[in-house]
Amino acid sequence: MEPTRDYPLFGGAFSATLPPGAIDVSDLRPVPDNQEVFCHRVTDQSLIVELLELQAHVQGEEAARYHFEDVGGVQEARVVQVEAVQPLLLENLALRGCCQEAWILSGKQQVAKENQQVAKYVTLYQALLRLPQYQTDLLLTFNQPPPENRSSLGPENLSLPPWSLGDFEQLVTSLTLHDPNIFGPQ
Repeated sequence: MEPTRDYPLFGGAFSATLPPGAIDVSDLRPVPDNQEVFCHRVTDQSLIVELLELQAHVQGEEAARYHFEDVGGVQEARVVQVEAVQPLLLENLALRGCCQEAWILSGKQQVAKENQQVAKYVTLYQALLRLPQYQTDLLLTFNQPPPENRSSLGPENLSLPPWSLGDFEQLVTSLTLHDPNIFGPQ
Protein backbone atom coordinates (compact mmCIF):
# COMPACT_ATOMS: atom_id res chain seq x y z
CA MET A 1 0.00 0.00 0.00
CA GLU A 2 1.17 3.50 -0.80
CA PRO A 3 2.12 5.59 2.23
CA THR A 4 0.50 8.92 3.00
CA ARG A 5 2.64 11.86 1.96
CA ASP A 6 3.08 15.53 2.67
CA TYR A 7 2.21 17.41 -0.47
CA PRO A 8 2.86 21.08 -1.33
CA LEU A 9 -0.30 23.09 -2.02
CA PHE A 10 -0.74 26.45 -3.74
CA GLY A 11 2.85 26.55 -4.98
CA GLY A 12 4.26 25.51 -1.60
CA ALA A 13 2.46 28.20 0.43
CA PHE A 14 0.69 25.33 2.25
CA SER A 15 1.29 21.62 2.67
CA ALA A 16 -0.91 18.77 3.87
CA THR A 17 -0.83 15.01 4.27
CA LEU A 18 -2.64 13.34 1.40
CA PRO A 19 -4.02 9.80 1.57
CA PRO A 20 -2.64 6.98 -0.58
CA GLY A 21 -3.67 7.04 -4.24
CA ALA A 22 -4.32 10.80 -4.43
CA ILE A 23 -3.99 12.14 -7.98
CA ASP A 24 -3.53 15.87 -8.53
CA VAL A 25 -6.47 16.77 -10.79
CA SER A 26 -4.54 19.77 -12.19
CA ASP A 27 -2.40 17.19 -14.02
CA LEU A 28 -5.58 16.07 -15.83
CA ARG A 29 -7.61 19.26 -16.38
CA PRO A 30 -7.60 22.96 -15.49
CA VAL A 31 -8.37 23.77 -11.84
CA PRO A 32 -9.13 27.30 -10.55
CA ASP A 33 -6.15 29.06 -8.91
CA ASN A 34 -7.92 29.16 -5.53
CA GLN A 35 -8.38 25.37 -5.46
CA GLU A 36 -6.31 22.23 -5.07
CA VAL A 37 -8.27 19.14 -6.16
CA PHE A 38 -7.30 15.49 -5.73
CA CYS A 39 -9.13 12.38 -6.86
CA HIS A 40 -8.79 8.79 -5.75
CA ARG A 41 -7.03 6.59 -8.28
CA VAL A 42 -9.76 3.92 -8.20
CA THR A 43 -12.99 5.36 -6.74
CA ASP A 44 -14.85 8.57 -7.64
CA GLN A 45 -13.89 10.14 -4.31
CA SER A 46 -12.29 13.59 -4.28
CA LEU A 47 -10.66 16.03 -1.88
CA ILE A 48 -10.75 19.79 -2.47
CA VAL A 49 -8.88 22.56 -0.65
CA GLU A 50 -10.20 26.06 -1.43
CA LEU A 51 -9.06 29.52 -0.45
CA LEU A 52 -12.20 31.66 -0.29
CA GLU A 53 -12.99 35.22 0.68
CA LEU A 54 -13.90 35.51 4.36
CA GLN A 55 -17.68 35.63 4.71
CA ALA A 56 -17.73 37.92 7.73
CA HIS A 57 -21.53 38.31 7.59
CA VAL A 58 -21.96 34.73 8.90
CA GLN A 59 -20.47 33.43 12.13
CA GLY A 60 -20.01 30.09 13.82
CA GLU A 61 -22.04 27.11 12.67
CA GLU A 62 -23.92 29.32 10.19
CA ALA A 63 -20.66 30.01 8.31
CA ALA A 64 -20.19 26.25 7.74
CA ARG A 65 -23.80 25.96 6.52
CA TYR A 66 -23.35 28.99 4.27
CA HIS A 67 -20.37 27.45 2.45
CA PHE A 68 -22.10 24.06 2.14
CA GLU A 69 -25.16 25.67 0.57
CA ASP A 70 -22.94 27.82 -1.67
CA VAL A 71 -21.19 24.71 -3.01
CA GLY A 72 -24.61 23.15 -3.61
CA GLY A 73 -25.64 26.22 -5.61
CA VAL A 74 -22.48 26.16 -7.72
CA GLN A 75 -22.99 22.46 -8.46
CA GLU A 76 -26.69 23.06 -9.19
CA ALA A 77 -27.67 20.54 -6.53
CA ARG A 78 -31.34 19.61 -6.53
CA VAL A 79 -31.25 18.84 -2.81
CA VAL A 80 -28.86 20.24 -0.17
CA GLN A 81 -29.21 18.59 3.23
CA VAL A 82 -27.03 19.31 6.27
CA GLU A 83 -26.79 16.34 8.62
CA ALA A 84 -24.48 17.66 11.35
CA VAL A 85 -22.23 20.62 12.16
CA GLN A 86 -19.68 20.44 14.97
CA PRO A 87 -16.82 22.64 16.14
CA LEU A 88 -13.29 21.39 15.49
CA LEU A 89 -10.82 21.67 18.34
CA LEU A 90 -8.24 24.25 17.31
CA GLU A 91 -5.48 22.54 19.31
CA ASN A 92 -5.74 19.55 16.92
CA LEU A 93 -4.95 21.71 13.87
CA ALA A 94 -1.53 22.50 12.46
CA LEU A 95 -3.09 25.91 11.62
CA ARG A 96 -4.12 26.54 15.25
CA GLY A 97 -1.88 29.63 15.41
CA CYS A 98 -3.82 31.51 12.73
CA CYS A 99 -7.22 29.78 12.70
CA GLN A 100 -9.81 31.65 14.76
CA GLU A 101 -12.56 29.05 14.52
CA ALA A 102 -13.07 25.72 12.75
CA TRP A 103 -16.13 23.64 11.93
CA ILE A 104 -16.81 20.24 10.41
CA LEU A 105 -20.04 19.62 8.53
CA SER A 106 -21.52 16.47 7.06
CA GLY A 107 -24.35 16.43 4.58
CA LYS A 108 -25.73 15.20 1.31
CA GLN A 109 -26.31 16.91 -2.01
CA GLN A 110 -28.23 15.52 -4.94
CA VAL A 111 -26.18 16.40 -8.02
CA ALA A 112 -25.84 15.23 -11.60
CA LYS A 113 -22.36 14.79 -13.06
CA GLU A 114 -21.45 16.69 -16.20
CA ASN A 115 -23.38 15.46 -19.26
CA GLN A 116 -25.63 13.21 -17.13
CA GLN A 117 -29.34 13.60 -16.44
CA VAL A 118 -29.62 11.38 -13.37
CA ALA A 119 -28.86 13.15 -10.10
CA LYS A 120 -27.37 11.03 -7.32
CA TYR A 121 -26.86 11.73 -3.66
CA VAL A 122 -23.25 12.49 -2.76
CA THR A 123 -22.13 12.59 0.85
CA LEU A 124 -19.92 15.57 1.60
CA TYR A 125 -17.75 16.31 4.59
CA GLN A 126 -16.53 19.88 4.83
CA ALA A 127 -14.10 21.50 7.21
CA LEU A 128 -14.19 25.28 7.44
CA LEU A 129 -11.09 26.95 8.87
CA ARG A 130 -11.58 30.69 9.39
CA LEU A 131 -8.53 32.95 9.03
CA PRO A 132 -9.93 36.49 9.52
CA GLN A 133 -6.47 38.10 9.76
CA TYR A 134 -6.00 37.03 6.13
CA GLN A 135 -9.63 37.74 5.12
CA THR A 136 -9.85 34.05 4.19
CA ASP A 137 -12.13 31.10 4.73
CA LEU A 138 -10.31 27.84 4.03
CA LEU A 139 -12.79 25.19 2.89
CA LEU A 140 -11.76 21.54 2.68
CA THR A 141 -14.24 19.12 1.10
CA PHE A 142 -14.34 15.32 0.94
CA ASN A 143 -16.76 14.07 -1.74
CA GLN A 144 -17.99 10.55 -1.09
CA PRO A 145 -20.07 9.24 -4.03
CA PRO A 146 -22.66 6.50 -3.53
CA PRO A 147 -21.14 2.99 -3.49
CA GLU A 148 -22.75 1.96 -6.80
CA ASN A 149 -21.11 5.01 -8.38
CA ARG A 150 -17.57 3.94 -7.47
CA SER A 151 -15.37 2.43 -10.11
CA SER A 152 -15.03 -1.32 -9.91
CA LEU A 153 -12.79 -2.57 -7.15
CA GLY A 154 -11.31 -5.52 -8.99
CA PRO A 155 -8.45 -7.67 -7.65
CA GLU A 156 -5.84 -5.33 -9.12
CA ASN A 157 -7.26 -2.45 -7.06
CA LEU A 158 -7.65 -4.15 -3.70
CA SER A 159 -4.32 -2.73 -2.54
CA LEU A 160 -5.83 0.78 -2.64
CA PRO A 161 -8.96 0.92 -0.46
CA PRO A 162 -11.42 3.82 -0.65
CA TRP A 163 -10.54 6.85 1.47
CA SER A 164 -12.06 7.09 4.92
CA LEU A 165 -13.22 9.94 7.10
CA GLY A 166 -9.93 9.42 8.99
CA ASP A 167 -8.01 10.24 5.79
CA PHE A 168 -9.98 13.49 5.48
CA GLU A 169 -9.34 14.34 9.14
CA GLN A 170 -5.61 13.82 8.56
CA LEU A 171 -5.73 16.24 5.61
CA VAL A 172 -7.54 18.84 7.73
CA THR A 173 -5.34 18.55 10.82
CA SER A 174 -2.07 18.43 8.85
CA LEU A 175 -2.76 21.51 6.70
CA THR A 176 0.17 23.85 7.36
CA LEU A 177 0.81 27.42 6.23
CA HIS A 178 4.39 28.07 5.08
CA ASP A 179 4.07 31.39 3.26
CA PRO A 180 1.46 33.97 4.38
CA ASN A 181 2.33 36.07 1.31
CA ILE A 182 -0.17 33.90 -0.58
CA PHE A 183 -2.83 36.13 0.97
CA GLY A 184 -1.29 39.31 -0.47
CA PRO A 185 -0.02 42.31 1.48
CA GLN A 186 -1.33 42.44 5.04
